[in-house]
Amino acid sequence: MSFLRHHKKIEVNATLLLVLSLVVVSIGGIVEIAPLFYLENTIEKVKGMRPYSPLELAGRNIYVREGCYVCHSQMIRPLRDEVERYGHYSLAVESIYDHPFQWGSKRTGPDLARVGGRYSDEWHVDHLRNPRDVVPESIMPKYGFMLNKTLDGAHIEAVLVANSRVGVPYTEEMIANAARDFAVQVDPDGDWEEMQARYPGAQVRNFDGQPELTEMDALVAYLQMLGTLVDFSTFTPEASR
Repeated sequence: MSFLRHHKKIEVNATLLLVLSLVVVSIGGIVEIAPLFYLENTIEKVKGMRPYSPLELAGRNIYVREGCYVCHSQMIRPLRDEVERYGHYSLAVESIYDHPFQWGSKRTGPDLARVGGRYSDEWHVDHLRNPRDVVPESIMPKYGFMLNKTLDGAHIEAVLVANSRVGVPYTEEMIANAARDFAVQVDPDGDWEEMQARYPGAQVRNFDGQPELTEMDALVAYLQMLGTLVDFSTFTPEASR
């Protein structure tokens, strides 16, 4: 009963309640944040992670421009139902080169963190052209106009420079070859070996099936690499080593 009387005093005294609330929040904040200052790195390094290729980066910028992140998160939480549906839970390092990152819990559509390789290029093109053709219940807008919007990569070097200034480790060689690497990724008959050496695992092919390099090529190239860089069959968390 004595405790309840003191509790009532706090509830009826707005100033006291505010002060004590700030004290509790401050203690909680210190407990959560202070340990981070003693860690050398809060992001675990994982083999296979690399910066986006120029074409993938262009596709990602289109993805952000069209607001795809509003309905599709790229963050699989470590919960059983999410892991069983989408695959291995997301690692912080998988978003290390994202500006801005695509985390979130709002899912009008499915999470796309591991969509790479799950569907064919043709499926993606058909889905983006008219979502109802492949998912009848879909409420997603149509993006068929991307098939008619060509890209020449004229500004892709500047895009890499901008990303390098915020910490993405694009080298001078990557920046100097940005336009060439951008174009050759959709040309399986071209000299794409050097591009793949700079961006290991980058997929080379005509993504939308058209002779021109379009926004659809770039977006599908981006979607097809999502979740493919880390080999989770051999991945072992640091805490388990």
